[in-house]
Amino acid sequence: MSEATRLRALAEAGLLHPSPEAVRAPLFGTGAGFFLAADKVQVKYEMLRAHVVDRLPVTEAAAAHGYSRAAFYLVSASFGQLGMAGLLDERRGRRGPVKLAPEIVEFIRSAAPVSGAQVAEQVADRFGVQLHRRTVERARGR
Repeated sequence: MSEATRLRALAEAGLLHPSPEAVRAPLFGTGAGFFLAADKVQVKYEMLRAHVVDRLPVTEAAAAHGYSRAAFYLVSASFGQLGMAGLLDERRGRRGPVKLAPEIVEFIRSAAPVSGAQVAEQVADRFGVQLHRRTVERARGR
């Protein structure tokens, strides 16, 4: 795989290092080949390896890989809990689909003044979306 193809794949996956120019670790100094400073997951792994295997102090390992000491500890804890998957950043934003589409909010606000649970049942019947009564009540502004 060419470096350009690899960079494109990393960008599409959201795995580009935020500041590859800050990576000063010798493994990444060649500028080509297997070690790529723009590969965020690889850099994080090598940062942890430099500390554990090469016995670099945390501050040196973090700085050499373009991260802060605080970021090192976050990466280390995540790796300790999840293994390699811990080197991936968490997805940003919502974890699931947004249930309150504009037409559902409009329906909720125009519904008869009945309980939130009753309106939630009406939403389920009409739109096929399950809502909690509190979600309905919040959408009503109560």
